[in-house]
Amino acid sequence: MKRNTKINALLLLLVVALAVLPLALGLGDHKKEPFTGSDAEAETAITQIEPDYKPWFSPLYEPPSGEIESALFALQAALGAGVLAYYFGLRRGRRQGELRALTEAERPDGTPSEGVSARSASEPA
Repeated sequence: MKRNTKINALLLLLVVALAVLPLALGLGDHKKEPFTGSDAEAETAITQIEPDYKPWFSPLYEPPSGEIESALFALQAALGAGVLAYYFGLRRGRRQGELRALTEAERPDGTPSEGVSARSASEPA
């Protein structure tokens, strides 16, 4: 097995363990809502310490339910992942295009260099 394959398998195993272990070990069973967000946890801790605490500001939009709030958060995460994937794909494509242009520029007669087929060298990028 290649080194990159081993690293990818190890990372996948780690992600699965992070998802399954809290459920398997029963972490959070003593709580009313075991998997609430950190905002709710912070609000609870603050009101226990200082019952008269008044927030400095309120949210611009308050979703009508927790499910909608979770869906909006998942949508935000998906959009962020899409932007990152587009950026990294664009960088990789530009780098491959530059390498292809340099390879073709090194051959003054215009014939494709070794490792590049005549078909892929003649097609536009």
